[in-house]
Amino acid sequence: MVQYVRDIRDPEHPYSLEQLSVLSEESITVDEKLGRILITFTPTIQHCSMATVIGLCLREKLKDYFPPHFKVDIKVAPGSHANEESVNKQLNDKERVAAALENPNLRQLVDECLYSSEL
Repeated sequence: MVQYVRDIRDPEHPYSLEQLSVLSEESITVDEKLGRILITFTPTIQHCSMATVIGLCLREKLKDYFPPHFKVDIKVAPGSHANEESVNKQLNDKERVAAALENPNLRQLVDECLYSSEL
């Protein structure tokens, strides 16, 4: 499963999420029968200001590989972020996600992380 998100670049570093151990094979669960995906990622620091951007990148990338009926839950690993509950709520609220991706600056940052040719 990591192959789908392997090339996402971290918003603050010139490395991929996989290279920074933000994501691993064990942190991604796909249940094809139930049409569910759960991704738990670990930000590089407790106060990572880019945790929501990382989650948006993961969500956008998965849209390219899975049918729209799949339910995607994206969360920070328990205890890995100071605002864990808030970040998880933002990343799994359809309206908040849609509004965030309508922001041109945020959309550009997400696109740079997804389609960077530097990796």
